[in-house]
Amino acid sequence: MQQGDKRAIGRCFGSTTVGARGQMVIPAGARKELGIDLGTKLLVFGHFHGRALVFLKVEAVEELLDVMSQRVDEFSRLLKETKTAHIENESN
Repeated sequence: MQQGDKRAIGRCFGSTTVGARGQMVIPAGARKELGIDLGTKLLVFGHFHGRALVFLKVEAVEELLDVMSQRVDEFSRLLKETKTAHIENESN
């Protein structure tokens, strides 16, 4: 699948095995392509009803939250405008 394909669920970089201490190695190709270096902070989420883990860079989550908070402000403004217009229409 091509990267721009909206149906793509992501690229498979290979496999890894969980060691005795719960550690695993992220494949070198994934680290290189995704810019995961020594000290990179990742957030870990459970997904698919406990059958998967999703790792996200902290910076990516911060960017997502920034975008979402901007959208929340936009939707809040639109909601207020819609309520005001509805009240004005009812009073006329």
